[in-house]
Amino acid sequence: MMDAAATRLLTGPDAGDILRAALGAARAELLSWRAEQVDYQPRRGSTAGYRVRVRWPDRRVTEERFGAYTGEPPADGTAGALMVGDGADRVAVWRFPHDPYLPGLAAAYDPAAVAGLLGGFGLGVGPVRLALRAYRPRRRAVVEASGPGGRLFLKVVRPDRVAELHRRHRLVTGAGVPAPASLGYTPDGLLVLAALPGQTLRQALRHRGTPLPPGAAVLRLLDRLPGELTEAAGRRSWRDRAGHYAEVVAGVLPPQADRVRQLATAITGQTGTGPLVPVHGDLYEAQLRVAGGRITGVLDIDTAGPGERLDDLACLLGHLSVLAQLDPARAAATNRLGAGYLAAFERTVDPADLRSRVAAVVLSLATGPHRVQERGWRRATRCRVDLVERWLESARNLRRLSPWPQGQLMPALDAGGRQPAGPGGAH
Repeated sequence: MMDAAATRLLTGPDAGDILRAALGAARAELLSWRAEQVDYQPRRGSTAGYRVRVRWPDRRVTEERFGAYTGEPPADGTAGALMVGDGADRVAVWRFPHDPYLPGLAAAYDPAAVAGLLGGFGLGVGPVRLALRAYRPRRRAVVEASGPGGRLFLKVVRPDRVAELHRRHRLVTGAGVPAPASLGYTPDGLLVLAALPGQTLRQALRHRGTPLPPGAAVLRLLDRLPGELTEAAGRRSWRDRAGHYAEVVAGVLPPQADRVRQLATAITGQTGTGPLVPVHGDLYEAQLRVAGGRITGVLDIDTAGPGERLDDLACLLGHLSVLAQLDPARAAATNRLGAGYLAAFERTVDPADLRSRVAAVVLSLATGPHRVQERGWRRATRCRVDLVERWLESARNLRRLSPWPQGQLMPALDAGGRQPAGPGGAH
């Protein structure tokens, strides 16, 4: 199935027929559905997550999550999934939590199974309460478990990744990095993680007057990452992935295809590289936990390994600049924080390269509005592409002009989608 056709299949009217066929096996009736996630990966198939209202044979009506995938079925078969097709196109469909790519998810979302698991790890015996905190179909899930032993988090990944992820948590926490401690794992991909104190930096930004950690604190955190991480398999940098994300945007929004491809070419052509060091790999404001103006923890070290410091710094700046677009009421506070971080970061890396790398991160985030099926996602995507251009222009101007105002962060678009006038607009 062609990539664009696969995405249309999972988001258009035919998606209802796919879900009806899946429910028909249980003699249940589809009442309504909406796609809430669409992950389009060129040449690798498309994944969708749905919220579905179902009437069951006993007349109960429930809200359910479903997933579907147009690519290759899991290597160990399709347990938990129903294959729906017309002879030419086949789609794997499943009801949460029976994701065939995440076999540990069903146990992680079963209170009795979790109670037994935690008891087996010596973490208390008794009933537990579960809350789903994140779910990316086929990719990962996070379940919060509260019980006699306190609050814990169950991260579910593909089984072939769980042992290495456990080892990585032990390595990082052993080096003094405040990441969640791994308390153990199961072979089917379920990792048990301790909770961390504080709130996320994103949450802290919502509360006026909350002290926030300075850029120097972020740099000190990254300096603590253990050198052994460079022995792991590396990831391509945001710069090297610019072409991939341009193709994702081009595939879902063809009128922007030439524009985003040109931006990706500019990013790869004008961004320098840095030395290979230990990096987090996906550092942004929701990954940092803070309290009292200090960093109290860092989450999701799944991506930690060898990379460029430019990538971690640019990832945090890029997310903050997009967050300012998403939350106009807090845009001024978000941009002030970002400007302070930019001023601190550009003392340690090439300032123009940093801005170009931020452009690469924002290009990756331009795929987000479609992925979560945001209302008005086409306009939101264009606004993010606008922001890519402005970061690139900032980098070009910095290469032409000296001195440059340190810490000058590109502002978010205002609520009407217009670029603000005056200092700090387009440079």
